[in-house]
Amino acid sequence: MLLRTTGRDDLKSIFSVHEQAFAGAEEARLTIELLADPSARPVVSILAEEAGRSVGHVLFTRVRIQSAAGVSAAILAPLAVVPDRQGRGIGGELVEAGLNVLADRGVALAFVLGHPGYYPRFGFQPAGIHGLQAPYPIPEEHADAWMVRAVREDILGAVHGRVACAETLGQEKYWVD
Repeated sequence: MLLRTTGRDDLKSIFSVHEQAFAGAEEARLTIELLADPSARPVVSILAEEAGRSVGHVLFTRVRIQSAAGVSAAILAPLAVVPDRQGRGIGGELVEAGLNVLADRGVALAFVLGHPGYYPRFGFQPAGIHGLQAPYPIPEEHADAWMVRAVREDILGAVHGRVACAETLGQEKYWVD
């Protein structure tokens, strides 16, 4: 499997991966819109390929912590693996590769709103207990789905506040059921 950063020539492949993984175009459109959104930059966009076929994609975009100017942070959204390749570790390799790029760039924190049974294996933990709130309130029964991972040591507990996403992802419809 080849993992590589994406470019403009990869938009069709990225769209296809997300459309297949989520059985529809909504998530795929969101991904393409995020890639075009200047407020999301810098981004980390990594494509997984097997035998020349695009089988997975992960995107991390810039976020701000409203009361912590100068702290570099990103959010993982979305992660996709085509259905016939799921359960083979591709998503995990994409997440790890993205986190490594973030670390190389000096990013301090990575966030995700995702499955609390999946993301902790990558060091993600509930963000609310660290005083880091999602852009919109998360219902108590789903609080563990809003997670953070320290990319830089000694940052958790030193920073608190509400996270503000890129304009595209910062829309309420992506946060409230």
